[in-house]
Amino acid sequence: MADPITLTIDGKQVNVPAGTLVIEAAKQVGIEIPAFCYYEGFSLQAACRMCLVEVEKMPKLQPSCTLPAAEGMVIHTESPKVVDARKGMLEFLLTNHPLDCPVCDKGGECELQDMTFRYGAGESRFVEIKHHVDEKQWSPAVYYDAARCILCYRCIRVCDEGLGVGALGLTYRGVGAEITPSHGDHLECDECGWCIDVCPVGALTSGTYRYKSRPWEMNYAGTICTHCGDGCKTTLSVRNGEVIRANNRDRSGINDEFLCVKGRFGFDFVHSPERLQSPLMRRNGKLEPVSWSEAIGLVSDKFLEVAARGGSFGVIGSTRATNEESYFLQKFARQGLETNNIDHHRSGDVATLLDALSGKTKALATVNDLYTAKAALVVGADLAQQHPLLAYQLRANWRHHQSSTYVVSEGPVREDQYAAKSVRAAAGAELAALEGLREDLKKHGDLVILFGASVKGDAVRSLVAFGDSLGIPVTYVCLVDYSNSRGAMDMGVLPDLAPGYKAVDKPGMNIDEMLTSPTLDVLWVVGANPLEHTQLKNEKAFVVVQELFLTETAQRADVVFPAASAYEKSGTVTNVCGEVQRLKAGPKVMGAKPDLEIMGLLAKQMGLNLGIWTPDKVFEEIRRSVRGYNVALPVIATGGAAPTMPVNGRIPVSPRPDLIRPSGDTLFTSGTLGRYSRMLNKVMEAPGQLYKP
Repeated sequence: MADPITLTIDGKQVNVPAGTLVIEAAKQVGIEIPAFCYYEGFSLQAACRMCLVEVEKMPKLQPSCTLPAAEGMVIHTESPKVVDARKGMLEFLLTNHPLDCPVCDKGGECELQDMTFRYGAGESRFVEIKHHVDEKQWSPAVYYDAARCILCYRCIRVCDEGLGVGALGLTYRGVGAEITPSHGDHLECDECGWCIDVCPVGALTSGTYRYKSRPWEMNYAGTICTHCGDGCKTTLSVRNGEVIRANNRDRSGINDEFLCVKGRFGFDFVHSPERLQSPLMRRNGKLEPVSWSEAIGLVSDKFLEVAARGGSFGVIGSTRATNEESYFLQKFARQGLETNNIDHHRSGDVATLLDALSGKTKALATVNDLYTAKAALVVGADLAQQHPLLAYQLRANWRHHQSSTYVVSEGPVREDQYAAKSVRAAAGAELAALEGLREDLKKHGDLVILFGASVKGDAVRSLVAFGDSLGIPVTYVCLVDYSNSRGAMDMGVLPDLAPGYKAVDKPGMNIDEMLTSPTLDVLWVVGANPLEHTQLKNEKAFVVVQELFLTETAQRADVVFPAASAYEKSGTVTNVCGEVQRLKAGPKVMGAKPDLEIMGLLAKQMGLNLGIWTPDKVFEEIRRSVRGYNVALPVIATGGAAPTMPVNGRIPVSPRPDLIRPSGDTLFTSGTLGRYSRMLNKVMEAPGQLYKP
């Protein structure tokens, strides 16, 4: 770190490292210097001139966003000279800016509006007709009104530098200058919508939020995105029970302000007209609506009857259910139904990794580690498509800290743009290609290895052995698909492992064995769709499904319970890096219940004593009984991410690499759930493909 220097800002002494920008130094003593073009973490622009400050012994005002702090500087941020300059800049910005604040989506959140109230003149000296440009629709998600644009270039920089997409640029000059997509009249990009959120005015607006509300008319719920496994915090804006916007402008999560298209626009499945809002029961071959009491009664009677005669149960859990729901489900199966026939869709070999790391401490990387590590190795994954937050962290690390990234993949990936070395290798043959990178990797101070589903079983152990042989600190991330894929494994939704990866006395049937068993009497599916591409062999089996939509599995069911989505319930989830975060309920869909409540009602009806089924009480039990989950409650209660520590001994792993099946989702798909998001299906880039140059 650079030697500290001392300067004075508005009479307050500030100690900062040499080279710190004045605009950042001022923040340390609670002084806000206004700026439109400056955006922390991206290149400096000095285009808007709103951040001008007066520096003693300097003849002209200086832009604080590009001025490094120096020893002994005396700075004034609100002197009459500075205030007059800002007032003049605002007058210029408003020369052609339309005065349509009452109908602009940015009203109440507009930085230009705020600065005009703070510094602006009551009237303008310009009387000429304003230069007008018609609004353009660049995509279903993004609209652009050039007349409102103040040319701060934030959108260009976050797209180019932050994401590596480069979908936006500047065309024309002078009064006619405007932001333009690289393809002229339409966007071809990640459709993440970050350009909308960073826009300080209403030039870029959202296709889902346009003309719907004002910020003070909405309630806000900070929760975790229900799509991929990265665990991005997303703040849902809810009005009259409907989600109309999602963002993370308060930068309160592990993702800071970053969200991909699924996190920012993929919430609309919640209010799909195809949502189930009443229990369904099969009568005369058809599923018909019934009351909750009738459906609960029928299922509990059937469960009790099958259990009494020693029948066979099969339970399939979800990668999107909360930790509390997954824990309670396996408890219900093992204690209530007396079966270990429980499994879920596995997309990464986490158990083998944890076993291979037995005895090692601090061997699992966190999301923040990807931003601070000296080097990273990505094996068998299209990271920008499958785990966009992790890809963003690596790119930011390269931009800010000059870290080195190495890629071994079967096709071109976005990380190739800045990778120190990229190697192509067929899926399953990546380990052989690592030897050519050995000497390059050894020269770094530490390394994070991220690997996809093609590395499984013994290959995971070989990868860990390779990491050990480098002689440097190495941490690992086993990439899994969905929001709680990691949590489902940690909570014991496995036929041979109980919560905390403890061995069971008698392993049960895995998911394939359940679906092909000719003697299975009951199949209970909670939030999954195992029959999407296969059929249940025993046609006489009684099938119970808890689901949001009438999926292929739900269509086969004898009873369907309408379940609440992750955005409608409270609890916790564990991301791909093993960090626990809290869900907070936002909207409410009439007729649907959280999976935990449905399971609790069934347990009560059956006379089972499985404990109180509220999320808080179940999580207390998880903290007591699941190793590694005794996390600090204040961290997750305040919106933070608490890392778990499950690596503390051997795990009795049954090698089943054939059960590791990635979904192959892109930025615009999200398993069964992605079908019901209108926005994800409307953008021209959907569905996309992996390893596309």
